[in-house]
Amino acid sequence: MSHGAMLAAHDPFGHPIQVQRPDSVAAVAGFIEGFLAYEPRILAVLAAAEHDDSLIVQTCAAALWMFSESPAGPPQARVHLARARAAGCPASDRERQFATAVQAWVEGDLASALAVHAELARAHPRDLAAIKLGQYHAFNLGDAPTMLRLALPAQAAAADVAWTHGLLAFAHEQCHHLHEAKACARRALALRAAEPWAEHAIAHVMLTDGRFAEGRDFMARASAPWQGLTSFMRTHNGWHLALFHLELGDEAAALAQYDREVWGVDKGYSQDQVGAVSLLARLELAGVDVGDRWQDLADHLAGRVHDQVQPFLDLQYLYGLARAGRPEALALRDAIVAFAPRAPATSRSAWQQVAVPAAHGLLAHAQGRWAEAAEALTVALPRLVRIGGSHAQRDLFEQIWLDAAQRAGDAATVLNVLQPRLNAAPQSRRLARRLRTVHAALGLPDRH
Repeated sequence: MSHGAMLAAHDPFGHPIQVQRPDSVAAVAGFIEGFLAYEPRILAVLAAAEHDDSLIVQTCAAALWMFSESPAGPPQARVHLARARAAGCPASDRERQFATAVQAWVEGDLASALAVHAELARAHPRDLAAIKLGQYHAFNLGDAPTMLRLALPAQAAAADVAWTHGLLAFAHEQCHHLHEAKACARRALALRAAEPWAEHAIAHVMLTDGRFAEGRDFMARASAPWQGLTSFMRTHNGWHLALFHLELGDEAAALAQYDREVWGVDKGYSQDQVGAVSLLARLELAGVDVGDRWQDLADHLAGRVHDQVQPFLDLQYLYGLARAGRPEALALRDAIVAFAPRAPATSRSAWQQVAVPAAHGLLAHAQGRWAEAAEALTVALPRLVRIGGSHAQRDLFEQIWLDAAQRAGDAATVLNVLQPRLNAAPQSRRLARRLRTVHAALGLPDRH
């Protein structure tokens, strides 16, 4: 097929696409379905982009580079988008809108990207990849209501697709709609027995509900197919299983899960790295000696000093480097402070009002300056949702704050926060153990 000739085809949900090569149809399908299912076939579009200048192929390749969540992403993505513009291949309005959204993402304008994704969701409610990408942006901005609004048009239009209900399930959970989240997740699993995003949503519901033994058993039963997923989904669902072990007081199982399924699948990937930081920190806060694991992790974090892609990521890179005693921790703290005033408008307040004080607090905690850590984290916590991440992920920062407060002598604050949580989640041996030390510090009898 000549460079100028185009092939009219359809994506997996029936949307028209125009590509230059027949094999690009499967590559685009692999991107869409691999994105929704967290399968490695998402990567096939990179090879297709070497030989196909069509807008949809080059835009999918650009999006893949942006998923690297690294400074290398935007320059590489711009190459693909520029190649598509130079080729000027025919494309549908929907394809052009998707390219516009990805271009806005590349330029750091997430507000504009989300506006386009909202238009796509209304006009093309079966375009689940566009909806999911919009949810990704909203999630990283801490905007759970937008996550849900994006997915709602698909509820009727794509009711036959398991992935629809997985997208709805997690959005509902992040809006604290636990009943709806569970129902949507169960619907997804009825349509597709091993739907990892729906399994992930159920893990969130059970963690929030304090149903730790049930959550552990559910995730353990679901875990076998995770080996074939992308590293993020495999390690993140493994991270959730480890959290259930921790809450149930089985620190050995949680540590084994870290070694087997959370760290080491893709040590270079951002999400694998922050999952490892988060779990190691929680293990230490639970009293576990993690040995030299911080050192190995820090070797892979040291190059992140000047990333500043998302505050949620930077803060965990910083803590991991600081716990390993690496000088790059201080450099990363300084880089966050310097970047915050010039961050993109959509996320600038998150960098300035949350990331900067949190960076000071996390560094102080890692270095044993408890009162300073507690004070700085107290400033950040009320607005913490703005840095993105899930409730479960952001809980790490509150755990560190409470540990700092207790070590600084403010056990009363810790009691007032943790006792209601244990009342609501009586299965938590982690909380019961922590509260025993709090009661002892306050001269109160042991209730646990």
